[in-house]
Amino acid sequence: MPDLDLITTADDLALLRDAAREAGNIAMRYFGNSPQVWLKSGNSPVSEADHAADAYLRETLLAARPDYGWLSEETADTPARLSARRTFVIDPIDGTRGFLEGQRSWCVSVAVVEKGRTLAGVLECPATEESYWARLGEGAFRNGQRIAVRKPVETVEVSGVKQLIDLMPAEWRARLKRAPYSPSLAYRLAMIANGTLDGTFVKPNAHDWDIAAADLILREAGGQLLDQHGSAPLYAGEVIRHGVLVAGSGELLAVLAGVVAGMDA
Repeated sequence: MPDLDLITTADDLALLRDAAREAGNIAMRYFGNSPQVWLKSGNSPVSEADHAADAYLRETLLAARPDYGWLSEETADTPARLSARRTFVIDPIDGTRGFLEGQRSWCVSVAVVEKGRTLAGVLECPATEESYWARLGEGAFRNGQRIAVRKPVETVEVSGVKQLIDLMPAEWRARLKRAPYSPSLAYRLAMIANGTLDGTFVKPNAHDWDIAAADLILREAGGQLLDQHGSAPLYAGEVIRHGVLVAGSGELLAVLAGVVAGMDA
């Protein structure tokens, strides 16, 4: 059994990248081929593609790291993971609804978390031929090229619910272009990290598996994901659901954070 003290973030990142790539290949076999679909609670869809990718990731990752905990959207959660030092946080297909509609902006999201913080994260987006990854303190990358958030510009592109955008100060609304909706929250955060989007509001009820990998990629690219208290989310604890969140960088992030400051989850 591997010694956790000898496993580096580079080791974990390499494992995540390989596993996410193959999980993406598995998902692509179903993409555009009318996979079987079921409805979970809240009318959220799940497909046989989600289950197939999740099964592969669970088998592969836990075989390599049997001492790690497991938290996945498509696996029943158990308290046993809370005693693990490190935890895999997994969404086998982030953006399932878009995946089923034939939209390309979905991804496999995989992360390793320790003490609430993501150490390594990967977003594999095979339909757009993109792979994002980051490890703590080492920068963020897209297809091997280092990425960074967009530098300040006069016109800012923001996504998220209209009710929150409408609460932004008038001078910022005058500079704003509203971005099209993306069904994958992880991909939306990656867009901020690679400089194609400036910021986003995130409505309540995002879960750890939606954001744990993308959060690190965004942070390593120079941005931040913050809750209504102005704090960075923590992951793989007892509570895995989050209230309203904002993401971006610089002065815009401060404006977005000000809009949601003090809002209830």
